[in-house]
Amino acid sequence: MTPAQRDIVTKVPAVTLGFWIIKILATTLGETGGDTVSMTWEMGYLISTAIFIVPLAILVACQIGAKRFHPLLYWATIIASTTAGTTMADFATRSLGIGYTGGSALLLACVLASLALWHAVLGSVSVDTVSAPRAEGFYWLTITFSQTLGTALGDWAADDGGLGYLGGAALFGCALAVLAALYFWTRASRVALFWAAFILTRPLGATVGDFLDKPLAKGGLDFSRPLASAVLAVAILILIFVIPQRPGTHPGSPSPEA
Repeated sequence: MTPAQRDIVTKVPAVTLGFWIIKILATTLGETGGDTVSMTWEMGYLISTAIFIVPLAILVACQIGAKRFHPLLYWATIIASTTAGTTMADFATRSLGIGYTGGSALLLACVLASLALWHAVLGSVSVDTVSAPRAEGFYWLTITFSQTLGTALGDWAADDGGLGYLGGAALFGCALAVLAALYFWTRASRVALFWAAFILTRPLGATVGDFLDKPLAKGGLDFSRPLASAVLAVAILILIFVIPQRPGTHPGSPSPEA
């Protein structure tokens, strides 16, 4: 890779099938991992959120400070955001009492506001432009909001929507299939499709995670949350090394913004 080529690569992975496979597993791990600390270990939602926010902030700072794309660092940051998102959403919808519908609406507004501000400041919300600190800051802010939204949305579909965990997973799986069809067979905005898919993979992972660890009486399989989290973490680690990890490329100027 020439110096000019290094200048235009981003510090986030290229969006491939492997990216989406790992992303779904990471969101499932976020659900089981968050529930492990807040429920199994009985730390509560607020304390659990405080516990997860610290590594998330550190990892985001490391990701922004890195000079190039590091797969392990990137995916660790994704897992931290989705785990923190689980406990933040549960705190908002349950402890604050705004419910799944209110929580989903509030968090959707946060995602849209983050994207709107990002676009207003930098002119694009495409992940292909995530090659400088300001863009990365907006990227991780939007991701954290989307991970939190996904938890509330998954709970809304499974509980308030009456679909149960498998029904909720099927709903979000079908929605992702529709987005895939739009990607392959239409000229719909790739940027819009990416963010829609990124958001919807989170409630898919949330409902699958709940299906794995919730009690049998509530429609789950009652698997051990710590064990499920450990298995998912190992699977993700293996896939990171098995599936080729390469950075996306910035199609614009070879000199990234300051």
